[in-house]
Amino acid sequence: MSAADNATDDGNDTDDSQVPAWARRTAGESRWAATAAMVGILVVQFYLPNQFVAGPRWLVPGIGLTLMLILMVASPFRLDREEFWLRRFSLALMAVLGFALVWSVYHLVLGLVNGKVSDNPAGLLSSGGGIWLSNVLVFALWYWDLDRGGPAARAHARKPYPDFLWVQMQNPELADPDWEPQFPDYLYLSFTNATAFSPTDVMPMSRWAKTLMMIQSAISLITVSLVIARAVSVLK
Repeated sequence: MSAADNATDDGNDTDDSQVPAWARRTAGESRWAATAAMVGILVVQFYLPNQFVAGPRWLVPGIGLTLMLILMVASPFRLDREEFWLRRFSLALMAVLGFALVWSVYHLVLGLVNGKVSDNPAGLLSSGGGIWLSNVLVFALWYWDLDRGGPAARAHARKPYPDFLWVQMQNPELADPDWEPQFPDYLYLSFTNATAFSPTDVMPMSRWAKTLMMIQSAISLITVSLVIARAVSVLK
C-alpha cells in the first residue's frame, strides 16, 4: 500500500504527520501564483508584434481570460475541487497558451531565417525576450497542471507516483513535512530547464515529463541562439 493510501484510508492508524504532505491529502494550493503567470502570458501576447500573434491581437488574450474567469469563479481560492468539466476547461486553457507560444516561436524562427524580422535590435531582443519568457511560463503551467493529475488531484493524493522527483522527496529528513510542490516550484523547474537546456536538481520520472522538458529545451535553445545571432549581425 502506498503512502497516499495510508494517509487517506480511514481504517488505517498511520499518523498523517509521518507522511509527507505531497503524499497525503492536503487543503489544496492557492490559485493566485499560477493565475499571475497566466495573466503574464496573455499580456506578453497582447504586446507582441503582429507577425508573432495568432489572429487578431485580442483573440488569444480574450479566449484565455474567458477560460480563466470560468475557472476562478468555479474554484476561487484553493485548487481542491475535482470535477470533469473543470479539468477539461483547465486543459483547454493550457492548450490555448501552448498554441500561442508555438505560433510565436514558429513565426519568430521563420522571420529570422528568411530575413523578414525587423532590423531593429532593440525590437528584436524585446520580442525574442517576450517569447522566451512565454516559453518559461507556459511550460511551468504545463508541468504544474499535468504532474500527478494536476493541483486538485495532488491535493487529494490521487496518484502516489510522482512525475517529477524533487529534492525534498529524495531527502525528506531535510524537508518540512508540510512541503509539497506548488506553482513557484514548477516555475523554478521551467526556468532552469530553459536556461541550462537540461534537468538540474528536479528529475523527470514519466515519459511525458521527459518529452515536455526536451521540447522546452529545444525551443529555448533555438530562440536564444537565433535571436542573439541576428541581433549581433544587425549591430555588426
